[in-house]
Amino acid sequence: MKNRRPTQDDVAKLAGVSQSTVSQVLNRNDSAIPEETRQRILGAMDQLGYVPNKLAQSLRTQKTDTIASIIPDITNPFYPAFQRGIQSIANDHQYDLIIYDTQEREDNEKRSLRSLERAHVDGAIVVLFHRRLGDLKYLTDLGIPLVALTSREQKSENVLIDTLYVDNESMAKTAVCHLINQGYSRIGMIAGLQGTPPRRNRIRGYKQALTDHNLPTNEFLIQDCDFTEQGGYQGMRELLKLKPLPDAVFAANDLMALGAMRAIREAGLNIPADIALVGIDDIPAAKLVHPPLTTISQFQEIIGRKAAEMLFERINGTASSDPRSIAMPFEIVVRESA
Repeated sequence: MKNRRPTQDDVAKLAGVSQSTVSQVLNRNDSAIPEETRQRILGAMDQLGYVPNKLAQSLRTQKTDTIASIIPDITNPFYPAFQRGIQSIANDHQYDLIIYDTQEREDNEKRSLRSLERAHVDGAIVVLFHRRLGDLKYLTDLGIPLVALTSREQKSENVLIDTLYVDNESMAKTAVCHLINQGYSRIGMIAGLQGTPPRRNRIRGYKQALTDHNLPTNEFLIQDCDFTEQGGYQGMRELLKLKPLPDAVFAANDLMALGAMRAIREAGLNIPADIALVGIDDIPAAKLVHPPLTTISQFQEIIGRKAAEMLFERINGTASSDPRSIAMPFEIVVRESA
């Protein structure tokens, strides 16, 4: 035993059971096995230091007990909380989790999707900026269940992909309406990366709020940038060149709002006395900055848990035969920046 890895046969002999019984426990097909026997097998595995050969198991069962997650930016505090929710459900199912970070780049997104084929994962949760649901049909045709986090309700008739979403248009409209109700009327927007669904839908909400309150929608008040703190800083610097200045700014995420704060301070202006500020995401830093940031909370960890639950329902065959699309809640968190 010192010179080789312990085997299922070693576990079976130590536990006093057949190798097939050990295999049933390892494959979690052990509902008919007495609990005392199951615990004896698990104890023998611990005593021997037995580690299942997942490659051999996957060849037999056509399952890898592994799921994947594709996200746009692991440095954005939205996504660690989202991943924590996914991980907790994966742990409940004794599954491993692979995480791909695309850094918001189209080539990385394409490469990550292709990697799902080579990794032979049992399913994946994806947040995509550059691909449509219909583009993923080749993955579902390979038998890989998918759940997508989208920026609005979205279904594809040609591909079986479950989606969940927080209505980005409604979130943006809520944020801007809050500013308008506080008496602000010249409201700028730091909108995010061009060509991405979050930007498109949040601009729609921004414009709808202005229209509903009979305020003009001026394109020069909308600045495009990366969904990063530096992007928000650069976008705010452009807005600060305007005459007159905006009296409030809606940033399409909290990271950009933090960058905007830095630019406003460097200009010698005060928040909210000179310019009010609202973001989206309610990241941990939102309540720690000065002044604390008014923002929209999306309950990221809950979203991650729900996405993983939907994925395992699809993996286990308990989901409906039709694609599902589930709306997730959000709420405005009013703090001192607006």
